[in-house]
Amino acid sequence: MSILVDTSVWSEVLRKKKDNSRFSNLLNQLILDGLISIIGPIRQELLSGIPDRKKYDLLKEKLSYFPDIRIETEDYEQAATFFNTCRSKGVQGSHIDFLICAMACKHNLQILTSDKDFDQYSRLLPIELYEVG
Repeated sequence: MSILVDTSVWSEVLRKKKDNSRFSNLLNQLILDGLISIIGPIRQELLSGIPDRKKYDLLKEKLSYFPDIRIETEDYEQAATFFNTCRSKGVQGSHIDFLICAMACKHNLQILTSDKDFDQYSRLLPIELYEVG
């Protein structure tokens, strides 16, 4: 099963020295095993806010190794349904979080995240979180 890596994990690994991130070794292994998936909005979040052009270009080049899963109109609609489902139960989240959930559900992907909001989503939505052991 492929893994959709959330921005929170990528950011933690990219911000810290390899030895200091709890996700570094795991992410490296998943990359070597060819199990990483990405969507455009995650790529955008990762590249946003990098003022140094050289660092931006380097990250853009590294991320180009991972092709985007194509997002269709129905995926946005499913994300909105997930948003509405969670909101009706008092659970709030970002639009991108629910798009991640919709894409993971559609493509049978586990979600690797450090964002605790996904724990709440997983109680209400048909998503599977990658267990970091």
